[in-house]
Amino acid sequence: MPERNILYLSYDGLTDPLGQSQILPYLRGLSRAGYQITLISFEKPSRYAVAREFNEAQCELFGITWDPLPYHKHPPIFSTLYDLFCLRRRIVFWTRKREFSVVHCRSYITALMGLWMKNSYGTKFLFDMRGFWPDERVEGGLWKLNNPFYNAIYNYFKRKEKDLLAGADGIITLTENAKRELVSWNVPMSPIAVIPTCVDLELFNPASHSLLQTQEKRTSLGISTTDFVVVYLGSWGTWYQTEDILNFFSALKRRRTDAKLLIISHDHPVLVNYEFGADCIVLPAARSEVPLLLTIADVCVCFIMPTYSKIASSATKMAEAWAMNLPVVTNTGWGDIDILVEKGFPIIVCNGQEGLEGAIKKLLEPVDNHLIRSKIEFFDLRSGISRLEEIYQRLSA
Repeated sequence: MPERNILYLSYDGLTDPLGQSQILPYLRGLSRAGYQITLISFEKPSRYAVAREFNEAQCELFGITWDPLPYHKHPPIFSTLYDLFCLRRRIVFWTRKREFSVVHCRSYITALMGLWMKNSYGTKFLFDMRGFWPDERVEGGLWKLNNPFYNAIYNYFKRKEKDLLAGADGIITLTENAKRELVSWNVPMSPIAVIPTCVDLELFNPASHSLLQTQEKRTSLGISTTDFVVVYLGSWGTWYQTEDILNFFSALKRRRTDAKLLIISHDHPVLVNYEFGADCIVLPAARSEVPLLLTIADVCVCFIMPTYSKIASSATKMAEAWAMNLPVVTNTGWGDIDILVEKGFPIIVCNGQEGLEGAIKKLLEPVDNHLIRSKIEFFDLRSGISRLEEIYQRLSA
């Protein structure tokens, strides 16, 4: 049935941490719902070498056709153009074998090919824009606009952004604030669905881990039963305000000398200006290991640049923390934080140095963390898959 055939294009790799949390779980759910998924993704060689067998087995188990392409990083821009050339060839290959009803494009790079595919084959084009990507590149310092080359690239994508929105048969964004911004552009466009980054509540389930397992994990990391553990999860740097994280922990240490900072990341944080010693633990972890690590924490901390582009961001780490009954300390000015605070989500707001003491005071007040998980139905993976199914059904009709 062609209406059940979906071509999913992602410039993020399935073997990336993001692919494991925000691509594979959705595709498994859509496969269970009867959709035939063909996935083309771009894989970093080092991660692909380590995780290829696991992901091949998962795709085979759920009937997902995975066509991994090598990701090229150098030279900048030209490597991306080459990747697009390779992607177009693979699209032509697969469209000769299968009739797709929808091409689901994750972010802007693959969306260029999605719009081309719609114009060439009449396939319905779903623009899963994720965030305001060109502005993210500038605000994250990756594209310097004083460089004429990057300035031209930025202006190209800002023009193309409206073409992609106008040409899409469906649009997905991560936040209500991003949706409001898009509507204000007065560009003729299809309905916009808001689907935040969701969490697998079966995997991230505190009931799956015993107190003994939690204590054994604490002991193995040199953390005592009574230590107060602050956890940071995910990528380090760029749009994440790592200095604010470290300053927050420094201020907390002055109130709680038994505080420990656990950084779960595949990156390598630079902590040379902070004398935390054994009170700061940095370790990478596979996705399957993260839930147990979160059980040893008392709070999750997440500071994100409050810039224009980040109103479109939804932090996976935040929903995963809530699923494990952890409150989140964060700043305002990004994503839907203002909306979530109004709705009573377990967020402790800390804006800059002036907000440190108030946030720490609130953090150290007694709270029944076991009520947290009950509030996150909107961030449940099953809910996200259901909303995505509704879009597929509409586009395939």
